[in-house]
Amino acid sequence: MIITYLGHSAFEIQTGDHKILLDPFLVKSPDYDPSQVCDILVTHGHGDHLGSAVDISKEHGASITAVHELAGWCAKQGAAAVGMNVGGWLTYAWGRACAVPAFHSSSTPDGTYAGCAVGYVLEIEGTTIYYAGDTSLSQEMKMIGEIYEPDVAMLPIGGHYTMGMEHAAVAAKWTGAQAIIPMHFDTFSAIEVDTVAFESMIIEQQKTPLVMEIGESIELA
Repeated sequence: MIITYLGHSAFEIQTGDHKILLDPFLVKSPDYDPSQVCDILVTHGHGDHLGSAVDISKEHGASITAVHELAGWCAKQGAAAVGMNVGGWLTYAWGRACAVPAFHSSSTPDGTYAGCAVGYVLEIEGTTIYYAGDTSLSQEMKMIGEIYEPDVAMLPIGGHYTMGMEHAAVAAKWTGAQAIIPMHFDTFSAIEVDTVAFESMIIEQQKTPLVMEIGESIELA
């Protein structure tokens, strides 16, 4: 499995012949080619997470997975969309995904109510990934650690709109994940952070911080 960071909270996951996009806000990767993407998972309706999902779906046929209300809105825009809700698993050709709680607001770019914000737990190639989406620190992260036992946690660290570095470090501890990938930082001035300081917080827990540059890929065994 190969994970590529596309900036902000956007990632591509490639497993075999399948490519999955998470929250495809691609302003930091304008040359990204989405033509081979099969599925797009969106955590909530804000423009910096919904991003190019509808356009990619309409142009290339990728299916959008999102909370029921947001999926319905995407379908009305002409996208292929599958609605789900917190706690339910969906099975794909590449593995499966479950929506989990996130604490954040959610509306579409035109102001339509988009249901609750979520994160996702993904099971791919025997590896479990917790993709938190936009969220504050919450006790739900202890549940995620206990029930799903993620190997990797992708956590927002920028503060202001989400939890900041200190709370993300607590989330890393609570989830039990060994590898921690920070996201949702440095895109705007309000969320600029010192990633070296965050790395130190994670190393103190004897975990592995994976601070990725835009366009960088890592391979998980």
